[in-house]
Amino acid sequence: MSGKKKTTRSERYAGLPSFGEPVFLVVGKLRRPHGVKGEMLMEVLTDFPERLQPGSVLFVGDEHLPLSIRSRRTHHYGLLISFEGYDNPEDVGVFRNHYVYVSAVDRPPLPDGEYYHHQLLGLSVVSDTGEVLGQLTEILVTGANDVYLIKSESSPDLLLPAIDSVILEIDLDEEKMLVHLLPGLKLD
Repeated sequence: MSGKKKTTRSERYAGLPSFGEPVFLVVGKLRRPHGVKGEMLMEVLTDFPERLQPGSVLFVGDEHLPLSIRSRRTHHYGLLISFEGYDNPEDVGVFRNHYVYVSAVDRPPLPDGEYYHHQLLGLSVVSDTGEVLGQLTEILVTGANDVYLIKSESSPDLLLPAIDSVILEIDLDEEKMLVHLLPGLKLD
């Protein structure tokens, strides 16, 4: 037996997005210039808008242009944000309707038992009876709880509620999700 310790997926890619994980995560969408000082209205698409502070670097558009935040303030349902080196509405107007990203390695850690959606997509789903059900391909956000869409080549699609009595275990290193099928969840 070798003395070599098996490394987990998270250890192999410490500080780097794992294979299949995004390099950038969307945090907002720039809508329109506001005022005469180079501010833009940004629709917030993150649960952590407080992390978007002056001095932070955001990546704008499909080219992921790095821009440093000069200022930010809340405005109705979004943020008014300005970038270093962009001082008037004409300069920032080129970013209208562009998505704003952060680097995935800068994402905040989640509490134990919570996962980012991109971490779950692609997991193999296996029942507690050992039946391979398929692969998690989509997450539907419903309000009460998320619903996982499981696709299989040999059976119809399966919808699983993301609740503790159904989702028993998630193992990112093994890329597997263990589930319990409540009566009526699977068509036979």
